[in-house]
Amino acid sequence: MNGKNLNKVMTTSVPVNKMSKRWLIITLVIAFFLSESYMFAQQASVKSNMLHDVTTTMNIGLEVGLSSRWTLDLPVSYNPWDFSDNRKLKLWLIQPEVRYWMCEKFSGHFFGLHAHVGGYNVGAIKWLGMEEYRYQGTLYGAGFSYGYQWVLNPHWSIEATLGFGYAYLSSDKYQCERCASKIGDVTKNYFGPTRAGVSLIYMVK
Repeated sequence: MNGKNLNKVMTTSVPVNKMSKRWLIITLVIAFFLSESYMFAQQASVKSNMLHDVTTTMNIGLEVGLSSRWTLDLPVSYNPWDFSDNRKLKLWLIQPEVRYWMCEKFSGHFFGLHAHVGGYNVGAIKWLGMEEYRYQGTLYGAGFSYGYQWVLNPHWSIEATLGFGYAYLSSDKYQCERCASKIGDVTKNYFGPTRAGVSLIYMVK
């Protein structure tokens, strides 16, 4: 394989640059220290967003209590899979959120302020309007959210949340065929839904 073809093949992966590695390391370090600080104070939960699971996106979240009504939610999502007909929905996403609970933390209504940073490699997916082109790039932004958590028993809960906000997307544009050459650069300022989830939660006691 010559250098030109090798370069084309490499563009089919999810963008992993110095910034993305730095964010991933920062997230893991924060998650470690928060879990060490709060696990034994009975103020932590581990969760999985079932909406992400439906799209084959692996994900896990850690939420820790900061005070009687404040928590920090730290979800991480990753999708490395290739699908048939060269369809791609590859991504990584880190979306920390500070939450204020109306009554008490981990129960009932809450409002959140979140940030997001991620990378994506998406194309040939009709329901996303990307039948002809593939887009590979990065995003970052912030938004607000509202949610509600139903307590099922001392260890298990279900949470629903929806958020709106802003994201800046910077992409390389390709034809959908394999090993296609880059045909342009695309930037977009997005305003709309930035977070959605129906999560199964395990409370650490």
